[in-house]
Amino acid sequence: MVKPRTQDLRQLTDGVPGFEWNGLPPELRVAGVTADSRQVTPGALFVAIQGTEADGHTFLKQAEQAGAAAAVGQRPAPGLGIPYLQSADSRLAYALLAAAWHGHPARQLTMVGVTGTDGKTTTANLLFEILRSAGARTGLISTVNARIDEQELDTGLHVTTPDPMELQALLARMLAAGLTHCVLEATSHGLAQQRVAACEFDIGVVTNITHEHLDFHGSYEAYREAKGKLFRELADTARKPNGPEKLAVLNVDDQSFEYLQQVTRVRRSTYGFEAGADFAGSELTAGTGGIDFRLRARGAELGVRSPLLGAYNASNVLAALAAAVDGLEVDLQMAVEAVANFAGVPGRMELIDLGQPFVALVDFAHTPNALRQALLAARTLTSGRVIAVFGSAGLRDWAKRRMMAEISAELADLTVLTAEDPRTEPLEAILAEMAAGAVAKGGEESATFWRIPDRGAALEFAIRQARTGDLVIACGKGHEQSMCFGETEHPWDDRVAIRAALARRLGMEGPPMPRLPTSSR
Repeated sequence: MVKPRTQDLRQLTDGVPGFEWNGLPPELRVAGVTADSRQVTPGALFVAIQGTEADGHTFLKQAEQAGAAAAVGQRPAPGLGIPYLQSADSRLAYALLAAAWHGHPARQLTMVGVTGTDGKTTTANLLFEILRSAGARTGLISTVNARIDEQELDTGLHVTTPDPMELQALLARMLAAGLTHCVLEATSHGLAQQRVAACEFDIGVVTNITHEHLDFHGSYEAYREAKGKLFRELADTARKPNGPEKLAVLNVDDQSFEYLQQVTRVRRSTYGFEAGADFAGSELTAGTGGIDFRLRARGAELGVRSPLLGAYNASNVLAALAAAVDGLEVDLQMAVEAVANFAGVPGRMELIDLGQPFVALVDFAHTPNALRQALLAARTLTSGRVIAVFGSAGLRDWAKRRMMAEISAELADLTVLTAEDPRTEPLEAILAEMAAGAVAKGGEESATFWRIPDRGAALEFAIRQARTGDLVIACGKGHEQSMCFGETEHPWDDRVAIRAALARRLGMEGPPMPRLPTSSR
């Protein structure tokens, strides 16, 4: 029988601030680190975290009974029969312990963090492709997937930034595979909850900071502060041996620019469509063939072309170019060529074509700004009507429900409001809030907008409405492979559902329509 790997607890906690070791044995080895009491195995170290829905401190006894060798928490000692270490911040302690368990892999990788409300995944994937084209052995961790060398790992089930142990395990695998760089999508939750606290970023990139996740953060200012954590902390770790000089890549066109400038203490590179930006775009055109614009950067002027759909993607391209060229010394012309060869990200303005006489698209737009940009992009792709299908998630930012319906009432010709992860909230109540927003902007129910709770039926309805030259766009789910009703994730893929609806409209064979709890057939 193979004995489990163990590590000395004092060595693991070296560098973790605020631990009290009073009365603890001089030597104590642990066989793993976890913050989930259900995953405690004999010899493990259990970290009690105060979560948004559950408090890990209430499971300390359960962890002890499961065989935990020791526990960590941020409350006073609870009278356990195992050693207990108190920390000022058990979330931070967990992230640092996870990094130590895996040998601090981020210290040996060039780490690029990409944050923002919209465009993170596209920007991260663009940068990944630029670096690979330049010959850098690069890994990627995003909401769509993780890439380790030629291996692709799916992360499409409502996953944002991974748990610290999962994240550090991925970084360790990258290092073991001989990779030198990692591009990591850093969400506001991941930053605020310290999941990326031990990633020791060399470069931080922001796309934009608009309205999202106010249910969690409470206000736009708190949300912006969470995003800003990536940039504030760039200066907190030393430059790595043979690593790049620390860099913050900021968007001059975004409302976050002044704030991020103030909190950043390392060198900056700016991008946008203002003349003073370090990477300045101009003469932007967008259409069914992609986007084209002129770029002025580092004394050069050249044309940039990308097959990505939607004018807003020009900002994502500029962000990736600035990070690659200014941060990682990639040749500008080589980077521009890599952009031209990047086909896009699954579920981001993805065309679904079964030969129908109109355009069908799937996009991940699930915030007010993203929906606005997606619908504006849709206008450039058709001379006909724009038909939008989307919902708004339960137990999430309530204010955006009305806002998104208002935007669609203004920018789309027809709007179909439907389910999008209602969770434990009544779907009818969510749709009623959205309908009120549509009416406030002049929408007329059953004439310019409809409420159809079942997403499959909603997509079929939208496809039936489409005439030659129109465009149907399904927003909000993108690449995701499930939808949450109650506390259950049901298999769901908008791309499969659109193909099913198109096949039925065209009278051809196609995939069956995925079923949800709202389905009537």
